[in-house]
Amino acid sequence: MGGDGHAPYAGEILGRFIAASRWEEIPASLRHEGRRALLNFFGGALGVARDPAVETALRVMAPFSGGGHATVIGRAERLDAMGAAFVNTIAANLLDYDDTHLETVIHPTAPVAPPLLALAEQRGLGGKAVLHAFLLGAEVECRLGCAVSPGHYARGWHITSTCGVFGAAAGCARLLGLDAAQCWAALGIAASQSAGLVENLPSAAKNVGMGNAARNGLLAALLAQAGYGAAPAAIEGPLGWARAMGDAPDLRRVTGGLGTRWEFARNTYKPYPSGIVFHAVIDACLALRVPGEAIAEVVVAGNQLLLDRGDRPVRNERDARVSIHHTAAVVLARGEAGPAAFSLAAVRDPAVAALRGRVRAVLDDGLPRGAARVTLRTGGGEERSITVTAPRGSEGQPLTDAELEAKYRANASLAGMAARAEEQIGLLWSLEDNPDMAGLMRRFAAAASPG
Repeated sequence: MGGDGHAPYAGEILGRFIAASRWEEIPASLRHEGRRALLNFFGGALGVARDPAVETALRVMAPFSGGGHATVIGRAERLDAMGAAFVNTIAANLLDYDDTHLETVIHPTAPVAPPLLALAEQRGLGGKAVLHAFLLGAEVECRLGCAVSPGHYARGWHITSTCGVFGAAAGCARLLGLDAAQCWAALGIAASQSAGLVENLPSAAKNVGMGNAARNGLLAALLAQAGYGAAPAAIEGPLGWARAMGDAPDLRRVTGGLGTRWEFARNTYKPYPSGIVFHAVIDACLALRVPGEAIAEVVVAGNQLLLDRGDRPVRNERDARVSIHHTAAVVLARGEAGPAAFSLAAVRDPAVAALRGRVRAVLDDGLPRGAARVTLRTGGGEERSITVTAPRGSEGQPLTDAELEAKYRANASLAGMAARAEEQIGLLWSLEDNPDMAGLMRRFAAAASPG
């Protein structure tokens, strides 16, 4: 029972879990998954360090930064912890190249890792504490997502942002050494700061929701440390977070097997910089590819989530990363699906644009989430079809450590850090042995410009 004679609240149980967790009880396989996630995270942030969206966020945050204590990945500038958390989260999620918990479509690492890294850098903490806090935060984030899926996302809430704030709060509470009651309070405070809209995903407003999830989670933990409280049932109460933003939560998904069954162990990593539900489309088109001029029609079939996310007009590169039509057209036209395939230049490519007009999306509720069937019809009447249920990077076909390293090197090259990539990879694989996160983070910063 809870302290007031009531059955324990969700936040109460999670607070105890966060505060009581022991490093020795974290399975070795889960620790490794955490290192994989952070390797993927740093690479994604490095790859866009010079992107205009990152530049703009940095320029807006800098005048309000309380002091340059934290690294902006791939940049020479430093910000306070909240500013760095905001900008690094935007960078990690910007190209849709980050990790995914497929059941919820949460990208776990982007909103959780940046505030932990900034806080550790500011306070002189080590890598083991960061990795432990990260795993706890990501677990809380994914479990809450499972409890409100799929209705939460279907109502238009961007679940990475809305659940990410809880993950950030949980991880930061752990890193700050808060007790169970304070961790519970941090989650309750985070519940009032949860926001982000699916409608905004093809716009820069998505970036704001993501960045705020990270810094608001840090703020929640700091307020809880200073004595702020929250309603006991802020998560699941009649007027609490879950019911205000969706249906009655399935609390079994929050607390069942807590500490023994890990949702974060189901994390996956993207081989392509686009929405995860489009990866089956990419694999199918790569397998079916014929000369673009021979294609009369392309029919892409998938479940409702694929159509909800991707049946849209394409105006810019943000649309392209979440478009069925562009995804199929660019892969069939170019035979690749790297960052250039989802650039503005690719959107404006006449051959790709022409082929986009021949792509049709249809509903097939018999296909599971993450699957797709692509059918090509040629001008000569030939028809070819392929169904992909386990695309590259999914739980059924996960990326190997070597593939994640190769992805990291490619992203580091985009940031002009190819020469430092091997050192950086080594630092991340051995993160828990590093007592100095401030020193580690400096290895991911760009050199200051002369003068």
